[in-house]
Amino acid sequence: MPTGPDPSPRPRGVLRGAALTLVFAGVLATAAATGALPRQEPTALKRAPQAAPARDRDTVDPADLSRAAAEAMADGKSGKQAAQEFVSRSGDRWGAVYGKAEFEEFEQALDGSYTGVGLSARKAGADRIEISRVQAGGPAAKAGLRAGDRLVTVDGRSLAGLSVSEVVALLRGDGAGRAGSTVALGVERGRAAWTETLTRARLANDDVTVRRLDDGAVLIKVAAFTKGVGERVREAVRAAPAGAGVLLDLRGNAGGLVAEATVAASAFLDGGLVATYDIDGEQRALYAQSGGDTARPVVALVDGGTMSAAELLTGALKDRGRAVTVGSRTFGKGAVQMPSTLPDGSVAELTVGHYRTPAGHGVDGLGITPDLVVGDSKGERAEERARTVLSGLGGGS
Repeated sequence: MPTGPDPSPRPRGVLRGAALTLVFAGVLATAAATGALPRQEPTALKRAPQAAPARDRDTVDPADLSRAAAEAMADGKSGKQAAQEFVSRSGDRWGAVYGKAEFEEFEQALDGSYTGVGLSARKAGADRIEISRVQAGGPAAKAGLRAGDRLVTVDGRSLAGLSVSEVVALLRGDGAGRAGSTVALGVERGRAAWTETLTRARLANDDVTVRRLDDGAVLIKVAAFTKGVGERVREAVRAAPAGAGVLLDLRGNAGGLVAEATVAASAFLDGGLVATYDIDGEQRALYAQSGGDTARPVVALVDGGTMSAAELLTGALKDRGRAVTVGSRTFGKGAVQMPSTLPDGSVAELTVGHYRTPAGHGVDGLGITPDLVVGDSKGERAEERARTVLSGLGGGS
């Protein structure tokens, strides 16, 4: 792999990063949605006719980072560690450094598969890591683990005080977590506590699920924007019965590939602007493809776990009046990140800019406040209200 900044970077729309809710756990293949744009810019990416702002103060020059890593290696020190310290001091709150094997696993996860135990986790309080989602048919599901269970230890090590990224590394096994290897999880559920030993497996991401609701509407749940997800959303909308409304559930969606979120937006838009973003001060824009369904009623359901690329889609549908948004304020990750390969083969994900919604609203650190704010811990009331709104729009039978 070449040293220095990647000449064909791929900004991301999430799935990973410092202190983020996770996506594909077990390897909990992180996905801190950074603005995941593909390495090869799709036709949807075009320059926006706007003045370029100055470079953000919280960004890191990849060349400086590469030099810091190279100098550490020349002194017999860890280039990865030096890079981590450099990023930590830089003020780039979304920046992170990953080992070569860890980054390759993440790339595979973005392609739609990963090695792990089939659960997603999130930070729930200062010292609490809990399971947010269990993948049907995966090792965690077969062992009876549930969303809401607390993870206390991994292979005997306490998770107290650890960041989500550190927990991910333990679940993954520091590069040794191949299919067939085992990991012991200390779990708590209410007053019960036990240790569950799971065998990691190669799993396909179940990132899009579709089901017909009892009132005739169609619920499309998107867990993350991995490869192919955008087209699967479009297919689901095309297959929905005529006149049936769509409840687009983006709760807990930590992001992924921005290009996929743009394709998903194309399911509901007939061309037009999806978002603007900047890379090192150069303004660009994302546009939907033509031919989307612009008549079908749509309600987007969001919460504090709706991040990055998922926020980009939410902002596009909200600003362009294509969906009523229901739930709680989204996470607030509107950073665009790109990977840079360092001299020792490790990879740094660095913030290079930020994106804005079609109406020009910034998302980073702010999130998106839905049209109808409904707060409840389990999300049941929010979903009920969303279904009521959709019915009122004529989306139910």
